[in-house]
Amino acid sequence: MIDFWLAAGLLLLVALSFLLIPVLRSRRAQLEEDRTALNVALYQERVAELQTQQEEGVLDAAQMDAGRAEAARELLADTEGVAAPRVTRLGKPAPLLAAILVPVLGLGLYLHFGASDKVELTREFSQAPKSMEEMTQRLERAVAAQPDSAEALYFLGRTYMTQDRPADAAKIFERTVNLAGRQPELLGQWAQAQYFADGKKWSDKVQALTDEALKADPKEVTSLGLLGIAAFEAERYQDAIDYWNRLLEQLPADDKSRIALQGGITRATEKLVASGGQVVKAPVAKATALLKVSVDLAPDLKAKVQPGDSVFIFARATNGPPAPLAAKRLTVADLPATVELSDADAMMPQLKLSNFPEVQLVARISRAGKPTAGEWIGRSQPLASSTTAPQTLTIDSPDK
Repeated sequence: MIDFWLAAGLLLLVALSFLLIPVLRSRRAQLEEDRTALNVALYQERVAELQTQQEEGVLDAAQMDAGRAEAARELLADTEGVAAPRVTRLGKPAPLLAAILVPVLGLGLYLHFGASDKVELTREFSQAPKSMEEMTQRLERAVAAQPDSAEALYFLGRTYMTQDRPADAAKIFERTVNLAGRQPELLGQWAQAQYFADGKKWSDKVQALTDEALKADPKEVTSLGLLGIAAFEAERYQDAIDYWNRLLEQLPADDKSRIALQGGITRATEKLVASGGQVVKAPVAKATALLKVSVDLAPDLKAKVQPGDSVFIFARATNGPPAPLAAKRLTVADLPATVELSDADAMMPQLKLSNFPEVQLVARISRAGKPTAGEWIGRSQPLASSTTAPQTLTIDSPDK
């Protein structure tokens, strides 16, 4: 904050200069005016002396005129270059009073309406915290300075959870929900904090929060994980396995938490078998999206391609990630061909055709065998992922 106040002080000096410089100039003008008045008085005194000498017969008329002319020349020489006095309506006290009131009023207004605390927080957040306690203090000050910031509240709640302060986290997540709305992720975080704040006791409140979160988003990960933990603690091992398997399907393949989650499923399975039970595997859901597409080459391209050139046929979301949702690979020799794209062809478990309402079909020829770049391409118009009618796709354009 030191550099901020130094900059503010410099700007204040610049502002005061506009008020004080005219005062200093007027003082110099006053000195020049006083000197001019003195010269005029000396001139008048000299003329009176010459008149006295003329009356006494010491000087004749010619000598009188010559003396008076000499005195006038001296007066003009002394007053040459002196500007005419300027008259101001404000007077001298007004600028001096303004010079005092401007900084005092400006400082008072800034302290009342300004954001010096936010400036300091911005400076702090530009530097990495030295400890978790320092980070927590910063977030608490950020929330105090911006009580309507849902983002600041959310991060403070997550920080409280990492510090094993679930009761404080639950209150913060409740405030976040009141500000940002009842979003599934926020409801899941609130339910989790409330569960641990209650000493790992399941309550109607936690049940209502998880039910609401999963109703809005059946794949909400925090709620699925929490329900699995609660089921395991209540020795409902089959329910724990089911919830954790659903959570496992949502996690990326390289997510480090998959190992711990798989370990939990294994422990729940062992305890279920040890108690005389048997694991019931959830039925494999059928693909809810199935697109049937016939692909062929435009006649004028058949002489420009090689039989071994790769042909990538895929569907991608119209509004979503650019990665293909489902894909098949053929060669030019296989064309014309009819393929089916479904959830079973998903490139990643969390990116399925059925997860996106609208998709586009694409067929690309790539001599280098790269699905992301090639020589020729064909694209369909956007269509619903639930479309059951067969589609036709023609490769007819240069791939730019």
